[in-house]
Amino acid sequence: MIHDPVAEAPESAAESLSTGPRADDGAPISSAPNARVQPDAQLPQPVYPEHPRISIVIPLYNEEESIPALYDGLVAAIANYGQPAEVLIVDDGSKDRSFELLRALALKDPRFTILRLRRNSGQTAAFSCGFDHARGDVVITMDADLQNDPMDIPLLMAKIDEGYDIVSGWRLNRQDRYLDRKLPSMMANRLISNVTDVRLHDYGCSLKAYRRDVLQHVHLYGELHRFIPALASQVGGTVTEVPVNHRARQFGSSKYGISRTVRVMLDLITVWFLGSYQTRPIHVFGLLGMLSAAMGTLIGLYLTFIKIFLGVPIGGRPMLLLAVLLVVIGVQLITMGLLGEMVTRTYYESQNKPIYILRESVTLGAPA
Repeated sequence: MIHDPVAEAPESAAESLSTGPRADDGAPISSAPNARVQPDAQLPQPVYPEHPRISIVIPLYNEEESIPALYDGLVAAIANYGQPAEVLIVDDGSKDRSFELLRALALKDPRFTILRLRRNSGQTAAFSCGFDHARGDVVITMDADLQNDPMDIPLLMAKIDEGYDIVSGWRLNRQDRYLDRKLPSMMANRLISNVTDVRLHDYGCSLKAYRRDVLQHVHLYGELHRFIPALASQVGGTVTEVPVNHRARQFGSSKYGISRTVRVMLDLITVWFLGSYQTRPIHVFGLLGMLSAAMGTLIGLYLTFIKIFLGVPIGGRPMLLLAVLLVVIGVQLITMGLLGEMVTRTYYESQNKPIYILRESVTLGAPA
């Protein structure tokens, strides 16, 4: 049976941190029953990990009630894992008391680093900030709302140790509503898997593990955080997934709704284009342009034939306008592809950026 630290959380987690007992240095200590964090005199002092094996990156926005139970769960999970670990919590411009509580935890436990963004920049920016500051060989991502179970970290790491570069959590028994949460997610997962050719059951689960050397080649913009496995796969990362525990939300409400479907679709187009045509945009724009111009030319030839040989007037026919429009659109698309080629070359050549990523080199001679 998987231990669930949320079930042991106090009825008012925020109150337990703000009004509960305090250590000698004034830092608050959780007073939850069976809490994992005991007074400093009863447990060894946590030490700063010089060379962490894992870096746990957690974006957080207005989760003051979840913070005490989140801390307890992370401390227990790190102790259970048994290897050096650091935790980077990115406060994405919270407007409640989240940063005050996080700051108290960081001053008490050197394994915790709090990164506070100046404004709410979104989950993608928060993940990117955490990745930039992570020092571990493997980066673990998870949410701060207590729905992900930190005790599943060893499951992810077991797959990493098998040689995989990306391990995604699969919320097999997802504790969410069906119509507005699970059903749209199932449809989106199938669509994303077909478009990106990276087949996962649950792209939306934040509990994932990445080798840091793979993440160094993944650049996040917009809201691409949900596509990180696909982006990492495009640079040669191997992907797998494992079923993980999922828990019902304890506090507050979800920051995401069904309205994000449109944004997911637009981001999916971006990921598809970057993965397939980033270095050859003329292939997609040129193909569409040639198809459009060819259709317009065929219609134009047909209209020319019936005008010259059959004497049928074509001046008032909508097909004439359609033929002209298709040819003009085709020329514009081909021109757009050529401009894209120029932009691509400027992007790569101005930075001396290679169009390949070398994984390793084996030789008996001296390296070149």
